[in-house]
Amino acid sequence: MNKNDTVLIRPANTADVEAIFHIRTSVKENHLSREQMADMGITPEIIKETIAAGQCAWLAEVDGRPVAFAMIDVEEGCVFAAFVLPEFEGRGLGSKLMAEAEAGLFSAHESIWLETDGKSRAYRFYTRLGWNPVSTYENGDVRLEKKHPQAGK
Repeated sequence: MNKNDTVLIRPANTADVEAIFHIRTSVKENHLSREQMADMGITPEIIKETIAAGQCAWLAEVDGRPVAFAMIDVEEGCVFAAFVLPEFEGRGLGSKLMAEAEAGLFSAHESIWLETDGKSRAYRFYTRLGWNPVSTYENGDVRLEKKHPQAGK
């Protein structure tokens, strides 16, 4: 990616589900195969239904190529997923997607959360964005929370 590349952050739609699965299964950290996701109940059909039900996902494109996405669970108030293709990491796409995800969650909640491995690069990324660790689980995952900037004012 260079300064001449066209970057677009946009709401995802049901036609983006295959791109979302490609991105999710291409990451090196926290990798899951389609089979592993299916075992967890995460299938293309479920993701299509979720996206069709309301704005919950955003896609980052570079020169028209989908390279990153973020998804939220508005009802639960959490970031469900945020992933960037390895060759596009470190270019600000994750931060832009997280800004969209946070805005979507803060429209319904004063405090939002996510969980990630406490030893991961993702953990360091989220804490740089102002997410605060609130609890650690036996498996090493950490629950991070973020308060709405206007909360308590």
